[in-house]
Amino acid sequence: MEEESMEEEGGGGGCEAMMDDQNHNNWGAGGYGRHLLGPAAAPLGDRLLCGAAGGLGPAGPPAAPQLPMAPEANGVLRSCDPAGTAGKGGAGAIAAAININASTSKFLMNVITIEDYKSTYWPKLDSAIDQLLTQSPGDYIPISYEQIYSCVYKCVCQQHSEQMYSDLIKKITNHLERVSKELQASPPDLYIERFNVALGQYMGALQSIVPLFIYMNKFYIETKLNRDLKDDLIKLFTDHVAEKHIYNLMPLLLEAQSTPFQITPSTMANIVKGLYTLRPEWVQLAPALFSKFIPNILPPAVESELQEYAAQDQKLQRDLMQNGFTRGDQSRKRAGEELTYNGSSACASSRGYR
Repeated sequence: MEEESMEEEGGGGGCEAMMDDQNHNNWGAGGYGRHLLGPAAAPLGDRLLCGAAGGLGPAGPPAAPQLPMAPEANGVLRSCDPAGTAGKGGAGAIAAAININASTSKFLMNVITIEDYKSTYWPKLDSAIDQLLTQSPGDYIPISYEQIYSCVYKCVCQQHSEQMYSDLIKKITNHLERVSKELQASPPDLYIERFNVALGQYMGALQSIVPLFIYMNKFYIETKLNRDLKDDLIKLFTDHVAEKHIYNLMPLLLEAQSTPFQITPSTMANIVKGLYTLRPEWVQLAPALFSKFIPNILPPAVESELQEYAAQDQKLQRDLMQNGFTRGDQSRKRAGEELTYNGSSACASSRGYR
């Protein structure tokens, strides 16, 4: 019985020594531990071997007893010694190095090369942008916003922001140049309406394009270019469409203003407000026209010009009546109660009694 127990003890020690020798040889052959940890990795094998041999070092007093090893989830032995994680060549440092290497390998497997970007990711974005730029208000677009958002996010994380921004600007520029050519070929009676459609369609598309590229805007355009994506895209429409047509458009707008309801009031309002958004300096081309839709364009009213304001209102009423607009049911009005403008005193007395 004693011999059997001795054999069992000897066998157990031999297995432990073989395990330590194998671990030591694996680390030494690959040079992995020394490559990551430098000179501190060399004494590690000696410490493990000394622990297996009974704690006797190659020279000097016996080494301190080794604490038991606990298996990691990935099969690497982890020391229970707190000093092992203190950067002194312990098994904890090696385990951390292995985990870092595993994370690096996993990251490298998901790398998006420039070829991947051009062949896989940008075509998806290109198709979605096409549909957004050409959609009509209320149309259903069969695209996945989540997929497009994810493509942008991945490309930004893989350092393709600069290329993606360049492709986006080039894509929208080409679209706007086609729009400008179509407007140039439009007859005068359709020019205003088509410009309104182009402006509304583009501004509506920006409401989807800008949020989809929010990561590129935040981590590239705002950070490195010190600009904003929406401002850049609005400037593209200004440079490639509005600026080329403003001097043909303004005379038509002024002519339409002089003829009531030649175009719908909503169309006139959309164009005037849109032009003001694109470039506020264009107010100087027609201040009176812009003042009808944009507040605080003209200087404030003064009392000395009340007669002129009253004359303008009377002219507007006559124009409306000549175009078939009645003043409504007048049967319950008392005789002589027609609206008249007899100066500021009459207006003031009228307001005072009502």
